[in-house]
Amino acid sequence: MLLNSFFDLFWQNVLETTLLEVIAVIFGLMSVWYAKKANILVYPTGIVSVLIYVYILIEPQLYADVGINFFYFLMSVYGWYMWTRKGPGKKIIPIRWNTKLQQLLGIVAVFVFFFVIWGLIYYFKQDDADYMAEYVYFENLKLLYVDSLTTSIFLVGMLFMALKRIENWIYWIIGDIISVPLYFNKGYVFTSFQYFV
Repeated sequence: MLLNSFFDLFWQNVLETTLLEVIAVIFGLMSVWYAKKANILVYPTGIVSVLIYVYILIEPQLYADVGINFFYFLMSVYGWYMWTRKGPGKKIIPIRWNTKLQQLLGIVAVFVFFFVIWGLIYYFKQDDADYMAEYVYFENLKLLYVDSLTTSIFLVGMLFMALKRIENWIYWIIGDIISVPLYFNKGYVFTSFQYFV
């Protein structure tokens, strides 16, 4: 019975998928492919995807995700610049590991960003009864917390990617695992699939 409900919800979400979401997912998957290959095309394909997501995530009130996609846009421009910048020996700056201090700062940054993002959204939306009611349907996980957490993780992951740090993949994978059910439950089945891949 539970499996039937899952497939019913899945099929309903497929039928309600917009062409804009499909385009965003295609460009997002291309961006992931280029990132895996350490190809600079990661940035222009990512820019197309994130700008579409800025637009489509306003309706389901995923404000932290709207913000993170705008941040992705800014970091993609910065990353595009950094990946073309040459080091002192006129060579492109190589991909490298974080130091232990940078790893620690990344973890601390996730927690700091989480509390700042959650606090800002809660502060500005606490009087909006419709918005706050959106977060009641998850019994154990409040959507606001999950949205803020994934945004925090992705902020650090994007920063590490722009700086050509290998650890960026750890943040992307953790955030993706959390995002799959978030987007599926919000009706974005193809976006959920993108995070699954």
